[in-house]
Amino acid sequence: MITFKLADQHILNQEADLYVGFCPQNAIPENIIRDFTSLYAPLNDLIKKRNFAGAAGSQLVISAARNNKAVTLMLVGLGSEKKSQADRLENARRAMGLVVRTVEHTKSTHAAVLLPDHHWFAINEFELTKELVATAMMAGYHFDQFITDAAAKLTQNCEITLCAPAILHNQISVGVEFGQRIGHAVNQARQWCDLPADILTPTILAEHAARIAKVHDLKATIFDEATVKKMGMGGLAGVSAGSAQECRFVAIEYKSGHQDAPTLVLTGKGVTFDSGGISIKPANRMDEMKDDMAGAAAVISTMEAIAHLKPRVNVIGITPIAENMPSGTAIKPGDIITFYNGMTAEVKNTDAEGRLILADALSYAVKHYKPDAIINVATLTGSCAAALGPFFAGMMSNHDDLVEKLTKASKRSGDRLWRLPFHDDYKKAVRSSVADICNIGNETYKAGAITAGFFLQNFVGDTPWVHLDIAGTSFNVPDMSYYRPGATGFGVRLFIDFLMHFEE
Repeated sequence: MITFKLADQHILNQEADLYVGFCPQNAIPENIIRDFTSLYAPLNDLIKKRNFAGAAGSQLVISAARNNKAVTLMLVGLGSEKKSQADRLENARRAMGLVVRTVEHTKSTHAAVLLPDHHWFAINEFELTKELVATAMMAGYHFDQFITDAAAKLTQNCEITLCAPAILHNQISVGVEFGQRIGHAVNQARQWCDLPADILTPTILAEHAARIAKVHDLKATIFDEATVKKMGMGGLAGVSAGSAQECRFVAIEYKSGHQDAPTLVLTGKGVTFDSGGISIKPANRMDEMKDDMAGAAAVISTMEAIAHLKPRVNVIGITPIAENMPSGTAIKPGDIITFYNGMTAEVKNTDAEGRLILADALSYAVKHYKPDAIINVATLTGSCAAALGPFFAGMMSNHDDLVEKLTKASKRSGDRLWRLPFHDDYKKAVRSSVADICNIGNETYKAGAITAGFFLQNFVGDTPWVHLDIAGTSFNVPDMSYYRPGATGFGVRLFIDFLMHFEE
């Protein structure tokens, strides 16, 4: 567990066992050189010998002594000032991730960190602190619930003292609070995604949502499978038909209390395990399909965070939750299902199930909330992961204003998006000769991520809407110091930033 406190800018006033300074490329701050040299005299020689210049991703870790006690000094690079603001901030996050890794490696219990100059990032001290604190918490996450050997658990207790001028402490303290809320929400989503599917069932995930709503005085509506069928949610009921686990439909409502506040809907795909159904997936990496509810996890965790952070918008979090399994009762290729809005779809591939449950969620949102905008998030297609890899999620929409708001939130939050083309030329790919639409795109059109988006577009009407495909970014993202193998919680940081800044 990582905890935080504030102190003045003189880092050596702290009785720590790890001292950390952030270093822009080719501009190591003089005060860091001065203070660290007092604990390790040949510092400048070592910097030259190790060729440390503050490049992004670089670090210099030194064993030293203070008051006859062993301590560790750490210089960590921030990269070039010539990079974009978003890249400079991302480099700071990754630098903070390296700090937490060094805490673990050195078994430090108290790290004193000299905060970098917020002007270098063209943001205020609150924003910088929020990002660094959230990142430190993310870096400290380790899914170790089922590890019985205590020595194999990587997490440990550490206090991080943030050192900065006293005049900035008010801003920094608020940044710490926000960062902790965000970091907790991200890690909660990761924990749910990492849990085995026999433990995190649709019923259990719905119970987590209900608990959050109750604790934070949010309104929760939860439909069981019988109600889902009675309401005509054929997509959700159909995907769940092959499983022994009943589906759930969850809606959580946050009211800002501000008159004329816009109403925004977040919808997240919640398939707690996706075998592919009758169109069963290959065995290789099927274990990762416990993560197919990453969209729902992001939405539910976001709702808890905003209950604390209180954006000036009304937010509805909707998550259809099911398990997609093959059995004698499962939907089959060739079946035709009817959705909540009355549309029909031919099912040609039961592994294209996420769009089926989201269709009911989107239809329900439009009918019951008449929102000003809808964002849906889903681990929807392997095509998107193949196109963009693990570092950017795909974004599809014809609503430029909404796209611009999400793009800005993406750059600020670190959950990065890349807009894919969403032209009507792709729309015919989901035509069917026996139903209104088909649940997979015609191979002639290729672009499976985009054609999946056009399937979903049929259920939002005229409501401004953005579809986010997080199939590549939700699990096992490499080379980022604040992630470990497993779930990433992608979308939580993005949504919180988007909601907090929506009216700007």
